Amino acid sequence: MKKTLTLLTSAACLGAILTLTSAASAQAPSGAAKLQAISQQLQLTPKQKLEVLPILQEEGPKLEAIKKNTSLTGMQKVEQLKAIHAQTAPQLQKILSPAQYQKLTAIRNQEIKQAVAKKRAAAKA
Repeated sequence: MKKTLTLLTSAACLGAILTLTSAASAQAPSGAAKLQAISQQLQLTPKQKLEVLPILQEEGPKLEAIKKNTSLTGMQKVEQLKAIHAQTAPQLQKILSPAQYQKLTAIRNQEIKQAVAKKRAAAKA
């Protein structure tokens, strides 16, 4: 009975993840790929995926809006990106292990550094 329940739960989790991924890919193909990459890098369990992916999906449009806002300076964009990350930090810290959260923070910081470097390179060109 326990094995059947575990199997059904796992199947439901997988179905939900596939649905979330499909919905994300319909909205933004690169966003879905980014979510999948983060999921793999953090080695999320199926349960963690169910809890983390909606948080990250909700965060995505806010981050993109900041990145595309031409009225903000580069530093203002970085500050606002970090503020959004700080808003979701308590939720993510409850779901992720300390090592996973640290890795997610490193991934986010690396993305910000890459965006800044890309902006500087474009300004020099």
